[in-house]
Amino acid sequence: MTNYPTNVSDSQWQIISKFLDVERSRKYDLRDIVNAILYLVKTGCQWRMLPQDFPGWKIVYYYFSTRKKSSLIEVIHESLVEQTRKVNEKNEEPAVGIIDAQSVKNTLVSSEDKGFAAGKKVKGIKRHIIVDTLGLILAVVIQSASVQDRDGAISVIDKLTENWKKIIKIFADSGYRGELLATVKNRFKIELEIRADALKFIIGFLTFAAIVLKKCSQQPHFCIFSIFYLYLPDSNNACQA
Repeated sequence: MTNYPTNVSDSQWQIISKFLDVERSRKYDLRDIVNAILYLVKTGCQWRMLPQDFPGWKIVYYYFSTRKKSSLIEVIHESLVEQTRKVNEKNEEPAVGIIDAQSVKNTLVSSEDKGFAAGKKVKGIKRHIIVDTLGLILAVVIQSASVQDRDGAISVIDKLTENWKKIIKIFADSGYRGELLATVKNRFKIELEIRADALKFIIGFLTFAAIVLKKCSQQPHFCIFSIFYLYLPDSNNACQA
């Protein structure tokens, strides 16, 4: 097989393979399957246009779909977040999150969850993201671009609390003002703090705005995220994980 830049290294595979049944005899090597998925996420190619030296696209999509539905991709992602935080001398579970959203154009065959964001003049979807202070994704939810940030926040915070139980505070910009603060406090026991001076607010060595915007700005480098191509919103969530 071609040594694509997106292929997992030996050290990366040692970590990922712990979550997979690699001992079972299969026609296709699971590492090749993972490499094919990573190639698609990075290049944005269609499933049917995966290079021929990968396993057939149908088998690759089958493994992606079944692992997505079983939440295995999320489990692997959460483990990597914990390990990365530990390496950076932080507690494995974060106590603070930062929330923001990004509207993205859609295509004719992409998700049904699409609308028009009047403020940004974008017709498509909205990625609502919560990251930790290192910029690691903790939760992501796909919504219609027409959904206001304050209205869409509850679903992504609900997703956050499914997996991260120690969050006590979330920082947000002025787009999240209003009744949402009390709703989050009462429903999730989490303080939602509005920072109007986001660009000047420092967390460690990163500014508040830079952390989430850094994560959003990285997405266009992955062609599949530059415009919303995927029909199933949960497939986008799994790819971003």
